[in-house]
Amino acid sequence: MPQPTELERVKLFLYVHFERVLVVGLVVSLLLIHWFVDYKIAFLSFYYLPIIIAGFFLGRKAAVMAAVFIVALVYFFQAVQGLEGAPGLDSSMLLALVPWGGFLILTGYVVGSLADQRQHRLNDLKNAYVAVLELLTYHLESSEKAHRGHSHRVAKLTVLLGKELGLRQEELENVRVAALLHEVGPRDPRLLRLLSEFPGAFKELPVAGAMRGAFDILQEYEKYYDVVGDDWPIDHLSFAMATKILAVADSFETLQMPTPLRPAFAPWTAIDELEKASGKSFAAEVVQALRKVSAAPSRAEREDPELSLLKADSA
Repeated sequence: MPQPTELERVKLFLYVHFERVLVVGLVVSLLLIHWFVDYKIAFLSFYYLPIIIAGFFLGRKAAVMAAVFIVALVYFFQAVQGLEGAPGLDSSMLLALVPWGGFLILTGYVVGSLADQRQHRLNDLKNAYVAVLELLTYHLESSEKAHRGHSHRVAKLTVLLGKELGLRQEELENVRVAALLHEVGPRDPRLLRLLSEFPGAFKELPVAGAMRGAFDILQEYEKYYDVVGDDWPIDHLSFAMATKILAVADSFETLQMPTPLRPAFAPWTAIDELEKASGKSFAAEVVQALRKVSAAPSRAEREDPELSLLKADSA
Protein backbone atom coordinates (compact mmCIF):
# COMPACT_ATOMS: atom_id res chain seq x y z
CA MET A 1 0.00 0.00 0.00
CA PRO A 2 1.37 3.47 -0.81
CA GLN A 3 2.90 5.43 2.04
CA PRO A 4 1.89 9.09 2.50
CA THR A 5 4.26 11.56 0.87
CA GLU A 6 6.12 14.27 2.74
CA LEU A 7 3.68 16.86 1.38
CA GLU A 8 0.73 14.83 2.66
CA ARG A 9 2.37 14.56 6.09
CA VAL A 10 2.86 18.34 6.18
CA LYS A 11 -0.77 18.92 5.17
CA LEU A 12 -1.97 16.54 7.88
CA PHE A 13 0.22 18.28 10.47
CA LEU A 14 -1.15 21.70 9.50
CA TYR A 15 -4.71 20.32 9.59
CA VAL A 16 -4.32 18.82 13.05
CA HIS A 17 -2.36 21.72 14.59
CA PHE A 18 -3.90 24.61 12.65
CA GLU A 19 -4.79 26.67 15.74
CA ARG A 20 -1.27 26.45 17.20
CA VAL A 21 0.31 27.23 13.83
CA LEU A 22 -1.98 30.26 13.47
CA VAL A 23 -1.06 31.68 16.89
CA VAL A 24 2.67 31.14 16.32
CA GLY A 25 2.40 32.68 12.85
CA LEU A 26 0.65 35.76 14.20
CA VAL A 27 3.28 36.32 16.89
CA VAL A 28 6.20 35.73 14.51
CA SER A 29 4.71 38.05 11.87
CA LEU A 30 4.25 40.82 14.43
CA LEU A 31 7.84 40.45 15.59
CA LEU A 32 9.13 40.55 12.01
CA ILE A 33 7.08 43.64 11.24
CA HIS A 34 8.35 45.30 14.41
CA TRP A 35 11.99 44.54 13.64
CA PHE A 36 12.24 45.03 9.88
CA VAL A 37 9.43 47.39 8.80
CA ASP A 38 9.69 51.14 9.26
CA TYR A 39 6.04 52.04 8.59
CA LYS A 40 4.47 49.54 10.94
CA ILE A 41 0.99 51.08 11.07
CA ALA A 42 0.52 50.55 7.35
CA PHE A 43 1.33 46.84 7.71
CA LEU A 44 -1.32 46.22 10.35
CA SER A 45 -3.85 45.62 7.55
CA PHE A 46 -1.90 42.42 6.85
CA TYR A 47 -3.69 40.80 9.82
CA TYR A 48 -7.04 40.83 8.07
CA LEU A 49 -5.82 37.89 5.98
CA PRO A 50 -5.01 35.44 8.83
CA ILE A 51 -8.17 36.48 10.70
CA ILE A 52 -10.27 35.73 7.60
CA ILE A 53 -8.52 32.36 7.28
CA ALA A 54 -9.12 31.65 10.97
CA GLY A 55 -12.80 32.50 10.61
CA PHE A 56 -13.19 30.30 7.55
CA PHE A 57 -11.45 27.22 8.99
CA LEU A 58 -11.97 27.53 12.75
CA GLY A 59 -15.26 29.39 13.08
CA ARG A 60 -16.48 32.51 14.85
CA LYS A 61 -15.16 31.85 18.36
CA ALA A 62 -11.59 31.06 17.30
CA ALA A 63 -11.49 33.95 14.82
CA VAL A 64 -12.66 36.50 17.41
CA MET A 65 -10.18 35.16 19.97
CA ALA A 66 -7.35 35.38 17.42
CA ALA A 67 -8.34 38.96 16.55
CA VAL A 68 -8.49 39.99 20.21
CA PHE A 69 -5.12 38.32 20.76
CA ILE A 70 -3.40 40.18 17.96
CA VAL A 71 -5.00 43.50 18.92
CA ALA A 72 -3.75 43.03 22.48
CA LEU A 73 -0.22 42.30 21.18
CA VAL A 74 -0.24 45.40 19.01
CA TYR A 75 -1.40 47.55 21.95
CA PHE A 76 1.33 45.96 24.09
CA PHE A 77 4.06 46.76 21.56
CA GLN A 78 2.82 50.32 21.20
CA ALA A 79 2.70 50.83 24.97
CA VAL A 80 6.17 49.36 25.59
CA GLN A 81 8.30 50.27 22.55
CA GLY A 82 6.08 52.15 20.13
CA LEU A 83 5.13 51.11 16.64
CA GLU A 84 6.05 54.50 15.20
CA GLY A 85 7.57 57.19 17.32
CA ALA A 86 7.52 57.28 21.11
CA PRO A 87 5.90 54.45 23.09
CA GLY A 88 2.61 55.00 24.86
CA LEU A 89 -1.11 54.99 24.16
CA ASP A 90 -1.74 58.67 23.50
CA SER A 91 -4.93 59.97 21.90
CA SER A 92 -3.53 60.24 18.35
CA MET A 93 -2.30 56.66 18.39
CA LEU A 94 -5.57 55.40 19.88
CA LEU A 95 -7.50 57.12 17.08
CA ALA A 96 -5.53 54.96 14.64
CA LEU A 97 -5.49 51.69 16.59
CA VAL A 98 -9.03 51.56 18.01
CA PRO A 99 -10.86 51.60 14.61
CA TRP A 100 -8.34 49.12 13.18
CA GLY A 101 -8.76 46.75 16.15
CA GLY A 102 -12.54 47.06 16.10
CA PHE A 103 -12.79 46.26 12.40
CA LEU A 104 -10.35 43.35 12.80
CA ILE A 105 -12.49 41.78 15.54
CA LEU A 106 -15.66 42.49 13.52
CA THR A 107 -14.10 40.79 10.48
CA GLY A 108 -13.37 37.68 12.53
CA TYR A 109 -16.92 37.68 13.91
CA VAL A 110 -18.62 38.05 10.51
CA VAL A 111 -16.43 35.59 8.59
CA GLY A 112 -16.57 33.09 11.45
CA SER A 113 -20.37 33.34 11.67
CA LEU A 114 -20.71 32.70 7.94
CA ALA A 115 -18.32 29.74 8.20
CA ASP A 116 -20.28 28.30 11.14
CA GLN A 117 -23.51 28.55 9.15
CA ARG A 118 -21.86 26.86 6.19
CA GLN A 119 -20.53 24.05 8.40
CA HIS A 120 -23.96 23.57 9.97
CA ARG A 121 -25.57 23.16 6.53
CA LEU A 122 -22.79 20.80 5.46
CA ASN A 123 -23.35 18.66 8.57
CA ASP A 124 -27.07 18.49 7.76
CA LEU A 125 -26.21 17.28 4.25
CA LYS A 126 -23.82 14.68 5.63
CA ASN A 127 -26.41 13.40 8.07
CA ALA A 128 -28.99 13.16 5.28
CA TYR A 129 -26.46 11.40 3.04
CA VAL A 130 -25.60 8.80 5.69
CA ALA A 131 -29.29 8.35 6.59
CA VAL A 132 -30.10 7.51 2.97
CA LEU A 133 -27.21 5.01 2.89
CA GLU A 134 -28.52 3.41 6.09
CA LEU A 135 -31.98 3.04 4.57
CA LEU A 136 -30.57 1.58 1.37
CA THR A 137 -28.32 -0.95 3.08
CA TYR A 138 -31.08 -2.03 5.46
CA HIS A 139 -33.43 -2.49 2.49
CA LEU A 140 -30.83 -4.54 0.62
CA GLU A 141 -30.17 -6.71 3.69
CA SER A 142 -33.87 -7.22 4.42
CA SER A 143 -34.04 -10.18 2.04
CA GLU A 144 -31.50 -12.04 4.21
CA LYS A 145 -32.98 -12.33 7.70
CA ALA A 146 -29.77 -13.62 9.30
CA HIS A 147 -27.80 -10.59 8.06
CA ARG A 148 -30.44 -7.95 8.71
CA GLY A 149 -28.90 -5.00 10.54
CA HIS A 150 -25.38 -6.44 10.29
CA SER A 151 -23.96 -3.45 8.41
CA HIS A 152 -25.51 -1.01 10.87
CA ARG A 153 -23.97 -2.82 13.83
CA VAL A 154 -20.58 -2.91 12.10
CA ALA A 155 -20.85 0.81 11.31
CA LYS A 156 -21.64 1.65 14.93
CA LEU A 157 -18.73 -0.44 16.17
CA THR A 158 -16.26 1.07 13.68
CA VAL A 159 -17.08 4.55 14.98
CA LEU A 160 -16.50 3.46 18.58
CA LEU A 161 -13.19 1.84 17.64
CA GLY A 162 -12.16 4.84 15.56
CA LYS A 163 -12.77 7.23 18.45
CA GLU A 164 -10.83 4.96 20.80
CA LEU A 165 -7.89 4.89 18.36
CA GLY A 166 -7.92 8.66 17.75
CA LEU A 167 -9.27 8.89 14.19
CA ARG A 168 -10.23 12.37 12.96
CA GLN A 169 -13.87 13.24 12.34
CA GLU A 170 -13.44 12.95 8.56
CA GLU A 171 -11.92 9.49 8.95
CA LEU A 172 -14.75 8.43 11.26
CA GLU A 173 -17.31 9.46 8.65
CA ASN A 174 -15.48 7.57 5.91
CA VAL A 175 -15.13 4.35 7.89
CA ARG A 176 -18.79 4.55 8.93
CA VAL A 177 -19.92 4.80 5.30
CA ALA A 178 -17.52 2.02 4.31
CA ALA A 179 -19.00 -0.19 7.02
CA LEU A 180 -22.53 0.50 5.78
CA LEU A 181 -21.53 -0.57 2.26
CA HIS A 182 -19.08 -3.37 3.04
CA GLU A 183 -21.63 -6.17 2.48
CA VAL A 184 -23.25 -4.94 -0.73
CA GLY A 185 -20.14 -3.20 -2.06
CA PRO A 186 -20.03 0.14 -3.90
CA ARG A 187 -20.47 -1.61 -7.27
CA ASP A 188 -23.32 -3.91 -6.25
CA PRO A 189 -25.94 -3.82 -9.06
CA ARG A 190 -28.80 -3.63 -6.54
CA LEU A 191 -27.32 -0.55 -4.92
CA LEU A 192 -26.58 1.08 -8.27
CA ARG A 193 -30.12 0.38 -9.46
CA LEU A 194 -31.64 1.97 -6.35
CA LEU A 195 -29.37 4.99 -6.56
CA SER A 196 -30.31 5.48 -10.20
CA GLU A 197 -33.92 5.99 -9.12
CA PHE A 198 -33.01 8.98 -6.95
CA PRO A 199 -33.26 12.51 -8.36
CA GLY A 200 -30.14 13.75 -10.06
CA ALA A 201 -29.78 16.57 -7.55
CA PHE A 202 -29.09 14.09 -4.75
CA LYS A 203 -26.36 12.28 -6.66
CA GLU A 204 -24.67 15.62 -7.39
CA LEU A 205 -24.48 16.70 -3.73
CA PRO A 206 -20.91 17.84 -3.01
CA VAL A 207 -20.90 15.96 0.28
CA ALA A 208 -21.21 12.66 -1.59
CA GLY A 209 -17.99 13.44 -3.43
CA ALA A 210 -16.33 14.63 -0.23
CA MET A 211 -16.88 11.19 1.34
CA ARG A 212 -15.35 9.18 -1.48
CA GLY A 213 -12.66 8.14 1.02
CA ALA A 214 -15.09 5.40 2.07
CA PHE A 215 -14.68 3.77 -1.33
CA ASP A 216 -10.89 3.77 -0.93
CA ILE A 217 -11.38 1.86 2.34
CA LEU A 218 -13.66 -0.64 0.59
CA GLN A 219 -11.15 -1.18 -2.21
CA GLU A 220 -8.48 -2.01 0.37
CA TYR A 221 -10.87 -4.23 2.28
CA GLU A 222 -11.74 -6.24 -0.85
CA LYS A 223 -8.17 -7.55 -1.02
CA TYR A 224 -7.55 -7.59 2.75
CA TYR A 225 -7.88 -11.35 3.27
CA ASP A 226 -5.98 -12.12 0.07
CA VAL A 227 -2.90 -10.49 1.60
CA VAL A 228 -2.87 -10.80 5.39
CA GLY A 229 -2.19 -14.02 7.29
CA ASP A 230 0.61 -15.98 8.91
CA ASP A 231 3.03 -15.23 6.07
CA TRP A 232 2.10 -11.53 5.91
CA PRO A 233 1.04 -10.36 9.40
CA ILE A 234 -1.22 -7.32 9.31
CA ASP A 235 0.95 -5.49 11.85
CA HIS A 236 3.77 -5.56 9.29
CA LEU A 237 1.66 -4.23 6.41
CA SER A 238 0.70 -0.66 5.62
CA PHE A 239 -3.05 -0.99 5.42
CA ALA A 240 -4.95 2.12 6.48
CA MET A 241 -6.11 2.16 10.11
CA ALA A 242 -9.71 2.52 8.91
CA THR A 243 -9.39 -0.72 6.93
CA LYS A 244 -7.97 -2.54 9.96
CA ILE A 245 -10.86 -1.26 12.07
CA LEU A 246 -13.42 -2.41 9.51
CA ALA A 247 -11.87 -5.89 9.40
CA VAL A 248 -12.06 -6.31 13.18
CA ALA A 249 -15.59 -4.89 13.49
CA ASP A 250 -16.92 -6.99 10.60
CA SER A 251 -15.39 -10.20 11.93
CA PHE A 252 -16.56 -9.52 15.48
CA GLU A 253 -20.16 -9.00 14.35
CA THR A 254 -20.05 -11.94 11.91
CA LEU A 255 -18.91 -14.33 14.63
CA GLN A 256 -22.00 -13.40 16.64
CA MET A 257 -24.33 -14.52 13.81
CA PRO A 258 -25.22 -18.25 13.59
CA THR A 259 -24.42 -20.27 10.47
CA PRO A 260 -25.42 -23.79 9.36
CA LEU A 261 -22.03 -25.02 10.59
CA ARG A 262 -21.85 -23.35 14.03
CA PRO A 263 -23.94 -21.48 16.60
CA ALA A 264 -23.49 -17.80 17.30
CA PHE A 265 -20.52 -16.82 19.44
CA ALA A 266 -21.01 -14.86 22.65
CA PRO A 267 -19.35 -11.41 22.50
CA TRP A 268 -16.47 -12.33 24.80
CA THR A 269 -15.90 -15.61 22.96
CA ALA A 270 -15.83 -13.72 19.66
CA ILE A 271 -13.15 -11.41 21.07
CA ASP A 272 -11.15 -14.44 22.22
CA GLU A 273 -11.27 -15.79 18.66
CA LEU A 274 -10.02 -12.47 17.27
CA GLU A 275 -7.23 -12.35 19.84
CA LYS A 276 -5.96 -15.72 18.60
CA ALA A 277 -5.21 -14.00 15.28
CA SER A 278 -4.14 -10.69 16.84
CA GLY A 279 -1.12 -9.24 15.06
CA LYS A 280 -1.55 -11.66 12.15
CA SER A 281 -4.99 -11.43 10.57
CA PHE A 282 -6.19 -8.58 12.78
CA ALA A 283 -4.30 -5.53 14.00
CA ALA A 284 -3.29 -5.98 17.65
CA GLU A 285 -4.10 -2.40 18.67
CA VAL A 286 -7.58 -2.63 17.12
CA VAL A 287 -8.32 -5.90 18.94
CA GLN A 288 -7.19 -4.28 22.20
CA ALA A 289 -9.47 -1.33 21.50
CA LEU A 290 -12.33 -3.74 20.82
CA ARG A 291 -11.84 -5.37 24.21
CA LYS A 292 -11.96 -1.91 25.81
CA VAL A 293 -15.02 -0.48 24.03
CA SER A 294 -17.01 -3.71 24.39
CA ALA A 295 -16.21 -3.90 28.12
CA ALA A 296 -16.02 -7.68 27.73
CA PRO A 297 -13.95 -9.51 30.39
CA SER A 298 -10.82 -11.31 29.28
CA ARG A 299 -10.52 -15.09 29.51
CA ALA A 300 -8.39 -14.80 32.66
CA GLU A 301 -10.98 -12.53 34.28
CA ARG A 302 -13.78 -14.96 33.47
CA GLU A 303 -11.82 -17.82 35.00
CA ASP A 304 -10.90 -15.76 38.07
CA PRO A 305 -13.70 -13.29 39.05
CA GLU A 306 -11.38 -11.59 41.57
CA LEU A 307 -9.37 -10.16 38.68
CA SER A 308 -12.47 -8.37 37.41
CA LEU A 309 -13.05 -6.88 40.86
CA LEU A 310 -9.43 -5.69 41.06
CA LYS A 311 -9.71 -4.18 37.58
CA ALA A 312 -12.91 -2.34 38.49
CA ASP A 313 -11.36 -1.02 41.74
CA SER A 314 -8.29 0.30 39.88
CA ALA A 315 -10.52 2.07 37.35
